Amino acid sequence: MVLQERFHRIVVDALAHDRLVLPTLPEVAMHVRQLVQREDVSAATLAGVIEKDPALAVRLIRVANSAAQRGGRRVENVRQAVTRLGFDYTRLLVSGLAIEQMFARGAPWLEARLRRSWRRSVDVAAAAQVLAAECTLLHPEMAMLAGLIHDIGVLPILRLAETHQAAIDDERELDDVLDVLAPRIGRLVLQAWHFPEELCGVPEQWRDFGHAHDGAPLYADVVRIAVLQSDVGREKPYAAIDRAAVPAYRKLDVNPQVEVLKMKGYAALLESGQPAAA
Repeated sequence: MVLQERFHRIVVDALAHDRLVLPTLPEVAMHVRQLVQREDVSAATLAGVIEKDPALAVRLIRVANSAAQRGGRRVENVRQAVTRLGFDYTRLLVSGLAIEQMFARGAPWLEARLRRSWRRSVDVAAAAQVLAAECTLLHPEMAMLAGLIHDIGVLPILRLAETHQAAIDDERELDDVLDVLAPRIGRLVLQAWHFPEELCGVPEQWRDFGHAHDGAPLYADVVRIAVLQSDVGREKPYAAIDRAAVPAYRKLDVNPQVEVLKMKGYAALLESGQPAAA
């Protein structure tokens, strides 16, 4: 416990003194963001930048085709994907899909954990997109993005842990720090990336499984159910949650016993978030 408190203090001190290094978006995502801000940018120009990252280009086409399944012609190339999704959604989705690179490498003791975190985010993203399409009027591709970034706050903490390994005695103690601080840090990351507020709030909101609110479903509601209904929901502590008592199920009008993993399109959507080689 003493060591856990040491690392907790390290993270809090880094936050308080603005020394916590927030992750920077990959170059292709930064370039797309800069281009979208120009009035004279074209779909062809954006597509040309995205195509420089073939794996990212493939994933974007897959996402656009999941949208095409709800009506419209199949997307065959990146330019068509950009046109179908629109410039703003393309910018956000490129950012979300590109962050896979940030979870790819680390110290030997950390790399497996980083990859596991990304796989869980992809799993939740696929479930969120299916739920949004089937049960809400929310934009399904934005719901997918909310799933991809719902736990983004773990990344800066894990990177800090990489340089302060001596302050961590046990992975369970690291988990405690992540549970407490990742939500707040996740919001900071998304704000730094200029994500819309409806997504910036997701890292702080989705863990509150007892939260109830008036009005239409929010992306945080979709992510809550996606976490519980995906493979992630079979892990501790989520497996112990009484799903019938989670207000988000009523908000989405979803039966707690439903198997999202068996819903139409789930497998294809899961694939859209995976590296092209997967």
